[in-house]
Amino acid sequence: MSATTVAVLSLVLMLLLIWGGLHVAVVLGLVSFVGVWIIRDDIGVAANLLAQASSDAIASHIFGVVPLFVLTGFLVARADIGKDAFEVANQLFRRLRGGLGVATVASNAVFAAITGISIASAAVFTRVAVPQMMRFGYQPKFAVGVVAGSSVLGMLIPPSLLMILYGFLANQSVGDLFTAGIVPGLLLASAFAIGIVLAAYFKPSMVYAGGEMPVPDGDDMSPLTMVLKLVPIVLMIGGVLGGLYGGLFTATEAGAVGASLALLIAVLRRKLTAKAFWEVLTETGHVTVAVSFLIICASIYTRMLAMSGMPQFLMELISHAGFGPFAFLLVYVVIIVLLGTVIDSSSILLIVLPLMLPIAEQFGMNLIWFGVVTVVAVEIGLLTPPFGLSAYVVKSSLNDPRITLGDIFRGTGPFTLIMVGVLLLLMAFPSLSLVLLK
Repeated sequence: MSATTVAVLSLVLMLLLIWGGLHVAVVLGLVSFVGVWIIRDDIGVAANLLAQASSDAIASHIFGVVPLFVLTGFLVARADIGKDAFEVANQLFRRLRGGLGVATVASNAVFAAITGISIASAAVFTRVAVPQMMRFGYQPKFAVGVVAGSSVLGMLIPPSLLMILYGFLANQSVGDLFTAGIVPGLLLASAFAIGIVLAAYFKPSMVYAGGEMPVPDGDDMSPLTMVLKLVPIVLMIGGVLGGLYGGLFTATEAGAVGASLALLIAVLRRKLTAKAFWEVLTETGHVTVAVSFLIICASIYTRMLAMSGMPQFLMELISHAGFGPFAFLLVYVVIIVLLGTVIDSSSILLIVLPLMLPIAEQFGMNLIWFGVVTVVAVEIGLLTPPFGLSAYVVKSSLNDPRITLGDIFRGTGPFTLIMVGVLLLLMAFPSLSLVLLK
């Protein structure tokens, strides 16, 4: 059996095992170990590779950025900063058609600029925004669709956990990836908001349960109250992203600053008991260990593929097929979107990037722009059935039997289409991602 055949069979077996429910890191490590064993016909080589990858993969201090940004996200959620962002945005947009939907997108964008975790956004705004929208006469399907759809901003607007993972796998600057995500993130948020307003004007039955915009009620929030609610948000964004882009500290140091500020805000607001803080630390530990284990096993998988010659084989195959850079990119995006229907975002990166990055480099593609395109394509998978992780998070956080999982997926449909449109735009115009890096 040739080394290339072993690599192809390992990929098929990997997808089957992940689909069957086995943890992706275990699958990556197991398949890579067996693959090297077969290719070299020596279990000792496979064991040495496993040990070496486990030692080297996350030895750098740069990996400290993972637990720090995860900790920041959990602390921000505890401090009710997401709730404050929604209340201020609601005050600003409440008289606009589809205003609560626009407020949800805007507050999700702000929350994303602090936490970088889509799942956290989906959980927070399901509890904060969906009850409000339903109370003001919005369609339940639309309400959950807005929350699930706009939650994907958490992985595009920096800081982003998925971009951190891509940076490690592609050996690219996390700071540059964060900078490259700003314009695409704002573009996607604007596209969502415009789509909501257009739907509210031209197809109100899709947005409102009664078919017409209800009259806003309740007292207006005073300017002083709005400022007080915005102070922690501005402090977090200015401290983390301002310092990072201003060159005051690295991405890892930015994570430390963010975690410190979030902890301070949560304590000053009396939102963090000793028990709650322990829960936050435990959750952070669980996520960090899971991500670190994934990175270690992805490193082993990458080395197995390099040993098999699979990337070179794929490059020759694409060359003989007459594919140019854009055709390759289109096929790559389609593969990612299809994988997103059955496996989670991190797993897609870990499986696909070791195969595709060498080909992208051969075509001379900018790997920062390639990363932005990859993240947007992967995030579409959060909204598509049957896996659609954001939809499941919304369903479990809402705990309302009147709203089914099917309702949530139907509600996310328009946002998925908007994401596809923005993705095509980013593919056609790389300058949208790279403009702030020049």
